[in-house]
Amino acid sequence: MFELLVPPTNAQLDRVAGAVSYDRHVRPALMLDTIRTLQDSGVEPDIWKVEGVHSPDDCERVVEMARRDGRDEVSCIVLGHGADEEKVRSWLQIAASVYGFIGFAVGRTTFWSPIADFLAKKITREQAASRIADRYGEWAAIFERAHRSQVNVV
Repeated sequence: MFELLVPPTNAQLDRVAGAVSYDRHVRPALMLDTIRTLQDSGVEPDIWKVEGVHSPDDCERVVEMARRDGRDEVSCIVLGHGADEEKVRSWLQIAASVYGFIGFAVGRTTFWSPIADFLAKKITREQAASRIADRYGEWAAIFERAHRSQVNVV
């Protein structure tokens, strides 16, 4: 498993007027270039953990790159990238709808707030665990619904 993170440089952010534009218009192409370069250098994970992208077409291109040249068994999972809940929901739905995305890894968006509240003694350990479990269950349900629809059309 390889976690691919492609953060912007300040120059890239300036060129495209911010992080949202970078995520939509620059990062997907950089992800493809990076996967190709890593594969050409002998990095051959079975699973690529990639940041969420904003379109099914970009997800499809990521899978195509990950599976190029006979790498037919390689899969992808989508990361939450510490994004807000709305963005994570969107990324999960998009990724799950694309053949080749098999799961997700959404950490900070799942546990950050409950753990912060627990450490601040605003909630109990049990309440924090319950909130984390509920949120993870929500992500799983979103992914599963979108994934089921993708499986039905393949």
